[in-house]
Amino acid sequence: MLQKFKRMDMSIVLILLALMAFSLFSIYSVTTGRPKVGHYTERMAVYYAVGFTAFLGFSLVSYKLLIKYAIYIYLFGLALLVLVLFVGNEYYGAKGWMTLPGGLSLQPAELFKLFLIIFLSYMLFRKRKNKLSFWRDVVPLGLITLIPWMLVMMQNDLGNALSYMMILAGLLWIGRIKYTHAFIALSVGIAAIYTGIQAYVHYHDKAVQLISVDLGKKHWIARFDPWLVPDLASRDVSWQTYNAKLAIGSGGIEGKGYMKGTTIQSERVPLAYADSIFVQVAEEYGFIGSSVLLLLYFILIHRMVLIAADCRDRAGPYLITGIITMFVYQIFVNIGAFIGLMPLTGITLPFISYGGTSLLINMMSVGLVMSIRIHGQEEEEPYPLLEQQVKQGFFSKTVERIRNGFIRN
Repeated sequence: MLQKFKRMDMSIVLILLALMAFSLFSIYSVTTGRPKVGHYTERMAVYYAVGFTAFLGFSLVSYKLLIKYAIYIYLFGLALLVLVLFVGNEYYGAKGWMTLPGGLSLQPAELFKLFLIIFLSYMLFRKRKNKLSFWRDVVPLGLITLIPWMLVMMQNDLGNALSYMMILAGLLWIGRIKYTHAFIALSVGIAAIYTGIQAYVHYHDKAVQLISVDLGKKHWIARFDPWLVPDLASRDVSWQTYNAKLAIGSGGIEGKGYMKGTTIQSERVPLAYADSIFVQVAEEYGFIGSSVLLLLYFILIHRMVLIAADCRDRAGPYLITGIITMFVYQIFVNIGAFIGLMPLTGITLPFISYGGTSLLINMMSVGLVMSIRIHGQEEEEPYPLLEQQVKQGFFSKTVERIRNGFIRN
């Protein structure tokens, strides 16, 4: 056990501590003196205590155990996504939270991101360095991702649903997808996004009718209008993004000072402790504080890349690639939404935004990376093939017993 602690990357631990300080100070700034959310700083400190416990637990346990049972982890995650559709609670237009004993909440869509990374990494590991075939590899991996994507879209959680696709894209790239397939997919994706944006802008009234009435996704209009057609957006739907840009721009180089942000402290930016917390960073800490935060993210991702490069087991780099993709996507989408590059999607800023499930998943993910550093120098294990696991599983044994019963009769 002591040897495992010695092999831990202490620079990552220090970065996590720095991000924790960033988070607690920022949340305190925008919640203190407000009765409904005034206790969120203490709760976030508790979440971080639980998160560091999960980080240590995942660090000390070999990641190969998760790869070995990847199929069961994936199926368990799907079960949670189906269950939340029936018993979930709705917040901000998305029905994606489950109430646990003790009043705690769990967001299965957040948890499933890690489950998806584990299962896709296992599937790619089985290829044993071969180029990915479109029909035998890319299509099955796409279907594996499409199922949870559809379930999360049914929850009206666009941000997490898109993160699944980004994770798939990142893992397909590192999994040696053919360049022709990657080029075709990229071209189709860019063409679809460009066509969709142009159609939304030029046929705005019909698009609003289709999305809000026919599809029943009225809250999407509140996210697309301030991004694509700000002149047509109502004051209510553009309130958050307008004030966010105003606050970020007014922060300047050095910021207005801790707890002195006029826009953020006057509560003109909703959810300043959660999704919009970067606005507080930019207004009160300025360009310098924002750059320090981005530098911490960069160093964290850089250390992950170095761990992936040193890993002797092929499953490790796949896992790290998926985790890096998840973090980069969340950082880009969250910050981009408040500077006009992306629409609002409800994605949290990793390690900074208030939220127990999001923080727990992020800490578990970094713990998984640390496990790869500790155990990734061991010889590669011949993980059981998926077909072998299915044949040895409960359902196949049950079918076999039934079949033998009919034979005896």
